[in-house]
Amino acid sequence: MAIRLNMLPEDCVSTILSLTSAADACRFMLASSSLRSAAKSDLVWGKFLPSELSSILSRTHSQLNFSSKKELYFKLCDSILLDGGIRSFSLNKISGKKSFVLSSRALSISLSNEPNHWSWSNHARSRFSEVIELKTTFSIEIEGKINTKDLSPNTTYGAYLIIQVSDRAFGLDSIASEISVSKEECSVSNTAYLCPVDERKQQLESLLFMNRRRMMEKLVVEGEGRRPSKREDGWMEIELGEFFVGQKNEEVQMKLMEVKGHQLKGGLIIEGIEVRPKC
Repeated sequence: MAIRLNMLPEDCVSTILSLTSAADACRFMLASSSLRSAAKSDLVWGKFLPSELSSILSRTHSQLNFSSKKELYFKLCDSILLDGGIRSFSLNKISGKKSFVLSSRALSISLSNEPNHWSWSNHARSRFSEVIELKTTFSIEIEGKINTKDLSPNTTYGAYLIIQVSDRAFGLDSIASEISVSKEECSVSNTAYLCPVDERKQQLESLLFMNRRRMMEKLVVEGEGRRPSKREDGWMEIELGEFFVGQKNEEVQMKLMEVKGHQLKGGLIIEGIEVRPKC
């Protein structure tokens, strides 16, 4: 196929490659030196960039410098800050599909402006200038919203709460939280614990607090009892749920609520909610 493409004018080759994908264009750059120029062209990489690119760039936190559309594409894959630095946007390197992270400042968090309950600070591992840490409260309620027009159509997305648990955390795994993702009249709910599994602690609880724990677990709806999993960036995440983006513009609500318990808790650090393609 490379030999046949070599016989065509460069602009024709670029037009053909623009109908493929970013991954295919990269393969052609590596496969043939004679096709490299066509595969690197703005005509090709301009097709892989979002159609609403100008609107996205107008929301950037700082000026984005790039010398070609290929360079811009990979800058977007590394993520950029939007809307005064409270959201981040990125493209999947392979598929070119869009992802967003809503920072803790872009979320609605119950009592977040009450210094006795929550504190705002910077975090060395966060992409955002601030994260929020729970000091102490009896109940937690977190909600994020995003419109499907900002996402890639015909794609199944997952919503993930990005967290860390401090060394001084307490009360976070005493009762499951209710998690849900909903749009218009469609809603999917489940349950999750805010702490990863601690086998030693679990054994102690089974000896000392099993009856109390069983009683508290009856207070929430049944579900999987999802636990946080580790991320490559050093944080942990809990999947709140998934939803499908079609051609219709809809608002998606993503929630975590632990409002029925009576257990004092603290030490939860929240970076935000990530919305990313599942495939």
